[in-house]
Amino acid sequence: MELFTLILSIMAAVLISSFISRFIPRISTPLVQIVLGAVMALLPIFAPMRLDPELFMVLFIAPLLYHEAHTIDKAELVKSLNLSLSLAIGLAAFTMLMVGVLLHAVWPMYPLAAALALGAALGPTDAVAVSSIGEDADLTKRQRSILAGESLFNDATGVIGFQFAILTAVTGSFSPSNALGSFLASFIGGIAFGAVMGLLTNWTFETARRLGWETMTTRILLELFLPFLIYLVAQNWLHISGVLAVVATGLLVRFDHTGIGPNTSKTNIVSTSVWKVLSFCLNGAVFVILGMLLPAAILTSWGDRKVDNLTLLAMIALVSLTVIVVRFAWVTGVLFFATDPDTGRRVPMDKRRLRSAAVMTFGGPKGTITLSLVLTIPFTLASGGAFPMRNELIFVAAGVIIVTLLLANFGLPLLAPAQERDVERPKVEKSIEVLRRTVQELSSRADDSNRLAVQHVITLYNQRISRLKSQIGQYNPREPQALQLQTLQWERAYIEDELDRIRRKEEQDESDEQAADGAAQKDYQEETGTERAEKYTRDSREQAASLILERIINSLAHLDQGSEFKWRWHIVARRIQGLLRHLVHRLRHMTPKISENEVFLAGRQLQADLNHHVVEQLYAELGKGRFKTEDLLTTIINHQLIESSAEGKTEFGEVSQMSESVEEVKREGYAVELSVVQDMVEAGEISRGQARELRRNVYVMQVDTDSVV
Repeated sequence: MELFTLILSIMAAVLISSFISRFIPRISTPLVQIVLGAVMALLPIFAPMRLDPELFMVLFIAPLLYHEAHTIDKAELVKSLNLSLSLAIGLAAFTMLMVGVLLHAVWPMYPLAAALALGAALGPTDAVAVSSIGEDADLTKRQRSILAGESLFNDATGVIGFQFAILTAVTGSFSPSNALGSFLASFIGGIAFGAVMGLLTNWTFETARRLGWETMTTRILLELFLPFLIYLVAQNWLHISGVLAVVATGLLVRFDHTGIGPNTSKTNIVSTSVWKVLSFCLNGAVFVILGMLLPAAILTSWGDRKVDNLTLLAMIALVSLTVIVVRFAWVTGVLFFATDPDTGRRVPMDKRRLRSAAVMTFGGPKGTITLSLVLTIPFTLASGGAFPMRNELIFVAAGVIIVTLLLANFGLPLLAPAQERDVERPKVEKSIEVLRRTVQELSSRADDSNRLAVQHVITLYNQRISRLKSQIGQYNPREPQALQLQTLQWERAYIEDELDRIRRKEEQDESDEQAADGAAQKDYQEETGTERAEKYTRDSREQAASLILERIINSLAHLDQGSEFKWRWHIVARRIQGLLRHLVHRLRHMTPKISENEVFLAGRQLQADLNHHVVEQLYAELGKGRFKTEDLLTTIINHQLIESSAEGKTEFGEVSQMSESVEEVKREGYAVELSVVQDMVEAGEISRGQARELRRNVYVMQVDTDSVV
């Protein structure tokens, strides 16, 4: 029950850290989790934390390294593999040597073998810490790839170097040939075994998928089980590097990239979500456990009177400085001899590259692996005596971990201030183009039976386009405003033409009356009733048109504030002209007063005619490039809805019928989207990899639509 309570407390601390980090974004989440772990360790309700290094490696490090290797950018890793291996092997070994020699030289009370063991533990960077570097630091893609590759491969160097240093300290004997042979066997054997397991895993999953045996449950359970199995077999049975075996397997498995279809895509989405939650929990638990271990590691030596506390702090400062300086010198040397991956030429050192070296120096913090190694230092030697300076070694290691994590959190943002990371613009732009063509094709398939459903689906597509445009900063609020302004100008021109037509009709009628002779006067008077009805209807339409024009002019004045005076004067002129014409007309013909209901009905019909005209103008703009397709179609949909309302055609039938029609149009839209993707592939506009990702997104949405149905 105590263990279960501890597990729940650690998960609660991880959950709390995610909320706290939202309020203090300048402090990285791992530091918050370490502090929470330290607070938990100091509370009397929790028993002292004891860490089994072997259990810790298999339970936390193995799945995290597997996931990191599986999701890493393989192309970037291959480009920087030589640099990553240089840091993972050369720098780790050099750090072990320099820390050990310097610590032993300054404080001879540390035996050389024990000091080398500390240097070996401080060699590897923490993969979890590297992947959790705060968002305040803006590292380049290449820098992140080098650091991630280093953290994947350097554990074997540190673990093997630490084991041989401890063996030397305990037994007092050391064989360089045996050490080198064991290192090569563990290193090469771990990679070879992991590669074989990766290829075997791919074959197994592809065969099961081809035979129809794969299900979502079996696929995800096997994927979660895989890193634990590989680590235990490699480490305990074959006695090779389980860490490298897990990393090699994660780099080679590709079972989630081979299948295409709704079921496979749905499984991949669920698998990604499961791993996302699992990796966050494991990441957080690692740092909470680190925080729970630090107080005991520090307080044990702090309260020991055999070594002065100032001396302990000086040791931490010296070792931290040594680790940082050695890393900076090594990285600078690597960059000095490195060649540009694109041109193949060596790039001369300058301030920018020195700054890059400093960024990669601070970007290699130590973490839980370092502490888990030093905690395995035995208490006694082979002779039966106590292991020299054990508590002090643990204290120094804990202090260096804190120093490097603080430098990563606060130093990196100073060297590489965070900038707004732009998502992959070309990929997003291609996605937008696919959606635009899909929307244009859907709009051409609309008819009276499915118009409202098509309008609804097009609105959803336009929302997707807007979200994508906002991701790359392409959304410009002035573009829809420009289209709105143009639409109002079309409306103004149409209503003014209508008013001019009515005025010309009135003038024509008056001219006909004056030209009538005495012989025809009687017949003309017989038609006076019909004439008056027509004039009454015409006056109603004219008054309705004047009201609509006033509304349009007000909208234009609001949008185009620079020409507000022009529009206001236009309104006044139109009003005066209309009042004068109505006054003359009433004096001459004594037309009865027009009722508000007649004006409303006339305005309703005129609004329908106006929207029909504007929709035709909008359709004519499609393909011209003056306005965005999604903006044009959104405006068309709005005007069609107004037109339907004005004509009294807003009813669509039963709600269930509307829902079924929308889902049917959605499926049609997904089919069109897949067809557009295929056309763009054949035209060479997108790569096959981009097409595969776009199709996968469509398949996921198809699954969602089918689940709704």
